[in-house]
Amino acid sequence: MAFDAVVLFFALGVFARLVRSDLRLPEALYETLSIYLLLAIGLKGGVELSRQPLETLAPQVLACAALGFTIPLLLFPALRALRLQPADAASVAAHFGSVSVVTFAVATSALQRAGVAYETHAALWVAVMEAPGIVAGILLARWSMRAAQAPDAMARKGRWGELAHDVLFGKSVLLLLGGLAIGAVAGVAGTEPLRAVFVEPFKGVLALFLLELGLVAGSRLGEVRRFGPAVLVVGLLAPPLLALLGAGVGLALELSTGGVALMATLAASASYIAAPTAMRIAVPQANAALSITVALGIAFPFNLVIGIPLYLELARRLTS
Repeated sequence: MAFDAVVLFFALGVFARLVRSDLRLPEALYETLSIYLLLAIGLKGGVELSRQPLETLAPQVLACAALGFTIPLLLFPALRALRLQPADAASVAAHFGSVSVVTFAVATSALQRAGVAYETHAALWVAVMEAPGIVAGILLARWSMRAAQAPDAMARKGRWGELAHDVLFGKSVLLLLGGLAIGAVAGVAGTEPLRAVFVEPFKGVLALFLLELGLVAGSRLGEVRRFGPAVLVVGLLAPPLLALLGAGVGLALELSTGGVALMATLAASASYIAAPTAMRIAVPQANAALSITVALGIAFPFNLVIGIPLYLELARRLTS
């Protein structure tokens, strides 16, 4: 099966970094592309949300929140067994508990290309799953380091307020939820004039963003050697195992084949936007380079090249 073109843009970025090309996207363009993608995904989900009765979505919202919160709790003991320090284990677990918006975007593109239908309000799942995993990771870190943190209660209280603001009003969550709200209020008719900006160019913008992420991921490959085999074990084994959990949740919710594939993809993905920022504030003891290497340097390429086709095939078999 031929690769989706957007995945090949990611491969081009990795190759450019490996051969030490001077290719790079301006920082301002990278920020603009990320804002565009988050708004476009949220807007599309909001438009479809306007067509849905809210009471039918409540079970999905609760299941997504529970799934995001549970993933770090399951990963933390395994990461500790791999001899990661408590703060590092909690941070990596939080990255997997949260989600990758770009992995979700690539998965929806793959489903459309394969002609597989999915729930059109799926962007709501992304918004719901962004924060619970981060909260669970922070709680794990606080619990595992409670003795050392006890004398610093007042500072910790201040950090919790800063963290809550960052998680709830940070760029990724704010743009996703803002796009959802705008799409839900404006509906199909109200957002029709925006199609030429937020719908038709979406895949081209995604390709450019993946080119930049390929450059970043390529620069992280050297870190794998520094951190040792544990990061490879986590980055390559956690996504397919978590995908099974996500697929099970999708089946329990009686989602379509595409919906099960997307739920599996979200469970398998790891955040490299919201989680690194939040964990840097809440758990400064954690090695940020380790978490981002696992999330962006290993798990993200695995999901793009191998994971998404694998999760789609899994969904087909489970729903056939």
